Amino acid sequence: MKKFFLSLLCLGIIVVSCNKNDDDPIIEEEEIEIPEEEVPVVVDIEVQNFFWQTLNSYYFWQGDVQDLADDRFDTQAGYEEFLAENPIPVDFLENKLLFSEDRFTFYDEDYTELVNNSAGVSKSNGLQFGLSLIGDTDDVFGYVEYIIKDSDASNQDIKRGEVFTGVNGTRLNRDNYINLLFGDNDTYTLNMAEIVDNTISPIDKEVTLTKAEGLQEDPILVTNVITSGDRKIGYFMYNQFVPGTEDAMNAVFADFMSQGVTDLVLDLRYNLGGRGTTAAVLASLIHGTNTADLLFRTIYNSKLQAVFDSSDTDNFFVKTTGTVSGSSNAALNTLNLSQVYIIATESSASASELVMVGLEPYMDVVHIGTTTVGKNQGSVLFVDDPEGGNVYDETRVDNINPNVQWGLQPIISRVENSAGFSDYADGLIPDIKLEEDITNLGILGNANEPLLARAIQEITGIGAKRSFEVTIPARVISSSKLYNPKNATLLLNKNISDSKNPLLPRK
Repeated sequence: MKKFFLSLLCLGIIVVSCNKNDDDPIIEEEEIEIPEEEVPVVVDIEVQNFFWQTLNSYYFWQGDVQDLADDRFDTQAGYEEFLAENPIPVDFLENKLLFSEDRFTFYDEDYTELVNNSAGVSKSNGLQFGLSLIGDTDDVFGYVEYIIKDSDASNQDIKRGEVFTGVNGTRLNRDNYINLLFGDNDTYTLNMAEIVDNTISPIDKEVTLTKAEGLQEDPILVTNVITSGDRKIGYFMYNQFVPGTEDAMNAVFADFMSQGVTDLVLDLRYNLGGRGTTAAVLASLIHGTNTADLLFRTIYNSKLQAVFDSSDTDNFFVKTTGTVSGSSNAALNTLNLSQVYIIATESSASASELVMVGLEPYMDVVHIGTTTVGKNQGSVLFVDDPEGGNVYDETRVDNINPNVQWGLQPIISRVENSAGFSDYADGLIPDIKLEEDITNLGILGNANEPLLARAIQEITGIGAKRSFEVTIPARVISSSKLYNPKNATLLLNKNISDSKNPLLPRK
């Protein structure tokens, strides 16, 4: 374990004297009090070393952070002293190493939490909800977006569209909602409410929910085929790009094909992202499997960009489900569409936005909803495994430094589509703006659910007289997903080749 001593070791002084009347010496030990400021501080710098090495090598903004410069230190001793001067790893990372404009780098003291998160596994009660303000006040209310199958919430008396204003008898507001809903309590009781005449009022109903470890969400929440006039419209709601779901998606599209689907509504309204390989499969299921067509390109920092070639940066449409996480590598049941309708909102990010942007040069993408999050960047999970380039590899977990179990998922690239477009850091603006209405959230997948109904109207031209006026818009200040920045990810497809990397100059 690498440690660094910030001052000299303390010395004890032993005084030996003799008694006149005794040949045996009398040993007296004198304690000398050393001022507190002189007591040596031993700093374990292994975590700091892992952070610096990783970000110096891979971080997209490495060239913009002075303390990450290749020539920042003249000697190894100077480097280690710098690490030791920053004994708290999180403060060191956030205050010394991260670029000021970085919104999406995150970390965890236990890397397995990040591994599980990317696989859709979490500690959860299964309630997915949004949070908004009540009028112009600081009072907060929550509304149920959907409920994860086979969760604690799925066994309780609560459903999509219901609202709540308190937790454990305390009214929610801007100052307390984080602690009440996202604090350490595994069990809490929601104080429910109702909306009457556009007014939200508490009612005499309580719902107690308990979080459980290892809850795995099936990201395919709803699929349906809706017949309207001469159109057969496939509806596919997908809530996270999870590796291992490619075969299940392929089966859904096989069903769409067998039913003669002519149009597709892809619902990504609550999808904050996930794996790039899975995004490539979904895009190919929609548009086609020409592997010569570029879906997206990754742009890295200058050090990596100088040694990478197109095989490291270019990501194409695919023909099969692949083999990631045990997928069968089956041929894709592509719909070969020239137009797709995508529902996306302020809770849509990263890989969701990538599918929209990646498809745009090849087909007409009609975006219905609200402006998306705006994450045009990609990340990779890193662990303290220098021989593996610090890139997480499930086959190398035994090589991870047992003293450093941190996971670091920094932004390492910007992504652009085949037309070179990447300017959506402020979000993708909808073609048809329509907010969710708290008073009428509807049933997901039902033809009368407002956002889906608006897509159907656009497809068929039927129902042009229907009003889509929104009474209480879902102006999200946070949600069960948005609260955790680890959910907004684009995990890159490409393995970063160790043989090409100018990595890890100090070990």
